[in-house]
Order: sequence, then structure tokens, then C-alpha cells
Amino acid sequence: MITRHFDLIAFDWDGTLFDSTAIITRCIQAAVRDVGGTVPTDQEASYVIGMGLMQALAHAAPDVPKDRYPELADRYRHHYFAIQHEICLFDGILSMLDKLKARGHWLAVATGKSRRGLDEALGTVALAGRFDASRTADQTAGKPDPLMLKELMAEFDVPPGRTLMVGDTTHDLQMARNAGCASVAVSYGAHDPLAFAELGPMYVAHTVSQLDDWLQRHG
Repeated sequence: MITRHFDLIAFDWDGTLFDSTAIITRCIQAAVRDVGGTVPTDQEASYVIGMGLMQALAHAAPDVPKDRYPELADRYRHHYFAIQHEICLFDGILSMLDKLKARGHWLAVATGKSRRGLDEALGTVALAGRFDASRTADQTAGKPDPLMLKELMAEFDVPPGRTLMVGDTTHDLQMARNAGCASVAVSYGAHDPLAFAELGPMYVAHTVSQLDDWLQRHG
């Protein structure tokens, strides 16, 4: 029986808290098309979600010359900002976060988003005050490098054994493993959950309700 409890719980953003996988996938494909690269498939485009922007675009468009990466990134931002208003939280996320806060957990965000983009989202009425700290890929190392998790642990003086990473991609789970932390995966995001097993998550939640229930019992 699982009895482990965690002081710090870090969440990925896109695909874990926000229903954004399909939109990000379309924006990546549109950006690559704009610069004349080979448009990635849905699977190829969704695989890079969670990485830092430049790392993700380079992986999704390997035939685009490096000197055009800045243009590729600009085109991605153009498409993303045009439709970001369509992105919404998964049902049940806010109540889950409120219950975890009420129990005294520190809650953090560890994401491949930019600092600017995350700050805009965290400033909304719905999310204000719900997270105690955050790290983005443009202010530290991108996933699966463990640096952003290590920085969050240092900020709260919490050891790896008391830290949990919750994410929807293998990048999230590998980052947790690299940092010596436990992880929980969700199957409703960007990556095929069949790839999760080898990275050893404590649990795979197929709905927000299942994630909420597990965190209430074991978080």
C-alpha cells in the first residue's frame, strides 16, 4: 500500500492542468509550414510539448536551417497568441489545487512555457495565489534536465524524497527521475501513456478526478 506523502508538488502546465495539446500541436505545424519545412505529424508535433520553445521547434522541424529558428519561433508565437484564448483548464483542476493548498502542500509549476506566457496566465483571477513558485524553460534548463525541479526544491528546502512531479509527457517523468523525485503521470495530455511505464511513475491518472483522488489519498 502506498503511504508516501509529499511537501512539494510540482505540476506541468500544458496538457496536465490546461487542455492545450491540440492547439499547441496545430501551432507547431503551422509555424513549420510557414517557413517551408516538412510539417510534422500530430504525433511528432505533440511529442515536443513540454520542451523549451527553441528545443521543441528544432526537434519538430529538423529540416529547417538553424539560422531560421528565430523566424520559426516567431511564427509559432504568432499562431499561438492568436488562439490562446481557446485554451482552458481541465474540469476539476481548480478544486483539486484548492484542496491541496488547504492541506498545506507547496504547489509549483515546472513548465516548458516562457516566463512571459506563464506570468500572464498566473495573473488571471482563476489562478492568482494558487501556486507558491514556478520555473520556466527560458529561465533555467529545459526538460528533461532536472535543474528546474532542483531549483524549486532548493527554494523550499524540500528534499527529493518529499517532492512529487505531476505531468503528461515522458519529458516530465524523465526530469523527475533525473532529479531523484517521484512522479505521477496523466494520460489525457500530449504523450502516449504506453511510454510511461519504463519511467516508473507511482500512478497514471486517466482523468482529473482520478488524479485528485490519488493526490488526496497519497499526496
